[in-house]
Amino acid sequence: MTEVSRRVSEAERIYLSSPDVGDDERAALLRAVDGGWIAPLGPEVDAFERELAARCGRGHAVALSSGTAALHLALLEAGARPGRIVIVPTMTFVATANAAHYTGAQVVFVDCEPETGNLSPELLQVAIETLRAEGEDIAAVVPVDLLGRCADYSRLEPLAAHYRIPLVSDAAESLGANHRGKPAGSFGQSAVLSFNGNKIITTSGGGALVTDDEVLAERVRYLSTQARQPARHYEHSEIGFNYRMSNLLAALGRAQLSRLESMMATRRAHREHYAELFAQAPGIEIFQRDGDLSDNCWLTAILVDESVERWDADEIVSSFAAAGLETRPLWKPMHLQPVFRGRRSFTDGSAERLFRTGITMPSGSALTPTELNRIDDAVMELLKR
Repeated sequence: MTEVSRRVSEAERIYLSSPDVGDDERAALLRAVDGGWIAPLGPEVDAFERELAARCGRGHAVALSSGTAALHLALLEAGARPGRIVIVPTMTFVATANAAHYTGAQVVFVDCEPETGNLSPELLQVAIETLRAEGEDIAAVVPVDLLGRCADYSRLEPLAAHYRIPLVSDAAESLGANHRGKPAGSFGQSAVLSFNGNKIITTSGGGALVTDDEVLAERVRYLSTQARQPARHYEHSEIGFNYRMSNLLAALGRAQLSRLESMMATRRAHREHYAELFAQAPGIEIFQRDGDLSDNCWLTAILVDESVERWDADEIVSSFAAAGLETRPLWKPMHLQPVFRGRRSFTDGSAERLFRTGITMPSGSALTPTELNRIDDAVMELLKR
């Protein structure tokens, strides 16, 4: 392949979840520029925080530079530090575990429910009781809302409360979803959101912490602006972080947030269409399909039963890649990652099976009719083979 043809091929690639931006976002950015608030913070940040708090059913929101930054500060405020433990699902993106590691705490991994990929309440209880019996000090539990489905907070919150362990919700993938009528982000001592480029709404890069605790919110604002004391000069009595979101990115986020419902509806339509396409393949099912009316459908994934299908998941990913479709396995479990080799884990094989058999499909709300037709053709070609 020549360099030119390689560039053309890459330009035509269909991605999992490309940013969905248009005239509303352009207008919002121009509004922020024309308002003169180019430097970090400003009225767009203040407004974005109010709108996020309202969307998540929270009293306060703090707009930050990334979801990882939000989780780092949330865990620090939960009491994570050297000598203590943070319990994290093994089925998650590495940022969840990394943020816990930043605090100096020991990370312990717990497996997932096979139907949802979310943190297993049963195994969490086993982990807590085992660790407590060994004299370990648990700082926090961090459920993750996988692919836009809320974890089972109806069971996880009472469990954490019973053992008096702070719960921090990693809602990076679930903005707009709900659990039993309560919105994603409304659970736990605090919750974190992500607005990375591939999320359901984006600020290019960015995140937020949401909470009902005003003192916690103000503390996070303080730490995220280099822990600057209210003095005429630069005065610092503790270590802080450069974690705040800029006014320009907040303007982009406000425009995106105003379109959240329509973008979720588009992603749901993609999921329904995938269900129709794969209906004729008995060995392929839509992951998280049961009970997904409360999900935001951020990414649609399929599970491949290798005992029924002649193709395994790796072969399907390769087939779609040849057709110019970006697909990937579900998250590789954290307890299998080289960087966390040897860390304590409580597993039953569920996350490993999902990693081996699961494939995420192009799901973005910016997919064009032409791209959707190409996806249809690639799927039909696969099934014909």
